[in-house]
Amino acid sequence: MPRQLFRLAFVACAVLLAGKALADPPAACWPPAALAGRSEEAAKRHAGPSDRLPVPAALAMIAPAAVGEGVLRRVVPAGGAKLVALTFDLCEGSGEVAGYDGAIVDRLRAASVPATFFMGGRWAQSHEQRAMQLLADPLFEVGDHTYDHADLDHADAAKIAEEIARTEAVLGALRGKLASVCPAAPASTTTLFRFPYGACGADGPAAVRAAGLTPVQWDVVSGDPSGIAAAPMAKAVLAEVKPGSIVVMHANGRGKHTAEALATIIPALKARGYRFVTVSDLIASGKPVTASACFIEHPGDTARYGRKASTAPKTNGAGTEPAPVVK
Repeated sequence: MPRQLFRLAFVACAVLLAGKALADPPAACWPPAALAGRSEEAAKRHAGPSDRLPVPAALAMIAPAAVGEGVLRRVVPAGGAKLVALTFDLCEGSGEVAGYDGAIVDRLRAASVPATFFMGGRWAQSHEQRAMQLLADPLFEVGDHTYDHADLDHADAAKIAEEIARTEAVLGALRGKLASVCPAAPASTTTLFRFPYGACGADGPAAVRAAGLTPVQWDVVSGDPSGIAAAPMAKAVLAEVKPGSIVVMHANGRGKHTAEALATIIPALKARGYRFVTVSDLIASGKPVTASACFIEHPGDTARYGRKASTAPKTNGAGTEPAPVVK
């Protein structure tokens, strides 16, 4: 082979190898068919004897306390930047095997939309490959959503710390496996936490921050577990989003029409000049808007889950919860 042709062939091979090495970790570590969602994965089902999972020992956590107070509901971006964070809960309670709505993840990847997934430890155990794919993807970040969607409304700091530690034991083990399954995966740690049911006691946010995580809620509710159709869901979300919003959705089979709604939400927000970011990037962009207690849309509304009135978020003595404030 003439020397010039040899050099051209060498350069071509180098470019191909470099392209493979620089590919996003999921694409570099799993074939397209393995990454693509499958419709049969989306539905949740009752757990059978073969679905029993070992409850992990709580992993001893050594982390500095997260700065700030209260629970995060949105952020005011510096300079009025039009940023929005899409978040998806991946929870699984005992006695069930929740789903994996791959159509949501496929749509986010196709549109290069960053997102934050709040992952339960039990869900990560029963969906190990999917959990590792999400952990490996630099487009996404993963937060803690307790081990099995525990109700922490009455929980003390020790119980909250235990729930976080059990989940971190699962996520830590999966991150360890990624070293061999997907060496290209970026190193990551958990910095965010979401309370199940959007409920917490008066001391809950401080207990989460003491464990080194930032408690994150939302200011835009998609309502996707209710069965709302895609069109009204998209309309409601688009009506509520403002710069710095955090949108709550579900990707564990409880979001009935979420993927379909995203087909409208994503391009509509882009057309308005919005840029999608993870919650961590949103926090770094400006001033957090926090509340002293947890609620879904209005203070005290978590009582709908059957809690006694006395366990509703504490008031400020005037009969109403203080409005979220910028801190």
